[in-house]
Amino acid sequence: MQEIELKFLVPEYKVDALMRQAKIRSSNTTKLAAHYYDTDNNILAQAGMALRIRKEGNTWVQTLKSNGDGMASRGEQNNTLDEVKVNEALETNSLYPDLSVYDELGLQEIIQDSSQEQGTNAGKLNCLYVTDVERTTRLIKGTNGVVEMAYDKGIVVHGEDSQLSKPILELEFELIEGEVSYLFEVAKTWCKRYNLCLSTVTKAELGGLLVAGKEYTDATKSNLKQLSFDKDVSQTEFLRAVVHNCMIQILPNVSAIAAGSDDGNHVHQLRVGIRRLRTALKLFAKFSSQINPEWALILKQTFGLLGENRDLELLQTKTQPMLESEGSPYVDWSKEREAIKIKPIDAIRAPDFQITLLELIEYIMSPAKKDKPLLKGSAKQETGKILDSLYKKSSKASDQFAALDIEAQHDVRKRLKSLRYISEFASPMYKKNQAKAFINFLEPAQEVLGNYNDDIVGQAFYRLKTQSDPNAWFAVGYFTAHESHAAEVCAQSLKKVKDAPKFW
Repeated sequence: MQEIELKFLVPEYKVDALMRQAKIRSSNTTKLAAHYYDTDNNILAQAGMALRIRKEGNTWVQTLKSNGDGMASRGEQNNTLDEVKVNEALETNSLYPDLSVYDELGLQEIIQDSSQEQGTNAGKLNCLYVTDVERTTRLIKGTNGVVEMAYDKGIVVHGEDSQLSKPILELEFELIEGEVSYLFEVAKTWCKRYNLCLSTVTKAELGGLLVAGKEYTDATKSNLKQLSFDKDVSQTEFLRAVVHNCMIQILPNVSAIAAGSDDGNHVHQLRVGIRRLRTALKLFAKFSSQINPEWALILKQTFGLLGENRDLELLQTKTQPMLESEGSPYVDWSKEREAIKIKPIDAIRAPDFQITLLELIEYIMSPAKKDKPLLKGSAKQETGKILDSLYKKSSKASDQFAALDIEAQHDVRKRLKSLRYISEFASPMYKKNQAKAFINFLEPAQEVLGNYNDDIVGQAFYRLKTQSDPNAWFAVGYFTAHESHAAEVCAQSLKKVKDAPKFW
């Protein structure tokens, strides 16, 4: 069974108001106690699965879930268990999943294989953590469907005697019947009303973090292995696949920041994901008649708000240590970082950004057949034209880069990034490793231009800093002295792009 649901974090200051709408006369409140199972080496989690036995009212249900599309759709198989047998097992502390119901999936074989690879205990399932949740549900009915709202409050516990625990406070909307568009209609209404924030972190993942002693999931990078389609893919299907690939990088990082992470890697990878998405929406805009131009505006705004935080972090963690190795006195950037008015958590919790994310997920899930591209060629043909244009402009820039002004140099850098992203997006339409060989020629130039841009940004920050800290003059002098040489190095690296083996 496929379940289609959206999960949100609820800000604590909105809980009381939300509960007034959740606990109405027709709502139900249920206690849910769940035991989650995996091997010691987390073989199920690595395969994108979660296995639990949960008491739902007076019924015990065993459920196997899969990651699905990584956004709103998940695979789910439920099997009702014998209540007497479960209670007997609980009394003897021997409750264990019935793996025979998954014979077609070969789950037992997966677990046994892990024992051969990892050692004696790896092939046995253990109850790694339990959840204790109070769930309040109500149905939201409309002309186009029925959605179940479920508000969960409780804890996830790991270890004997409840040694470690994490709170659970989340809201889910699941489509029970009707059109997917109605699910998003309901979600957007509640999102605006209660400042909800999308989350991809499941209860199983919360438990996994607890076991691992971590607060948040690691920053999510782009994963091109998850980008798959036929070489003859249509423009509309191609763009949905590309947007989906960007979103499965964006959403986990959004989730971590919304939950309180101040790890700069989450911000960095979120910005990379947004940049990839903005590139796709701009250069493939004519591949679909359903692209909302406001998405690009909101994404650009959020990208900019996250940028100041990222720039100041780089100054503190990368630029300043480099300068000190060259003899610079210490310059402290902590006050500037603290003074940022809009923190990353504020930027991603903004309702307009959250609504944009919801609309992008809805777009991905909408039928491609009803979408009409504005161009006549195939996705491969039209993407080839875009690649050709970007390649010619990037190659031409190598002859004049050092003479360009800062803004024009920045445009060259952005164009080179776009050339790489489009190459990555298009790669499944070509023979294996063709695009990779081309990208390998781009990477050195992209790195050199990236470092050059960091220096330009750093110089501007240090120049402003001289008004309050004379120590910053060392950096200004250092970057000024190296600027011409660094620009020439960039020009030389760009010339190598001309030798890149075109694959389109």
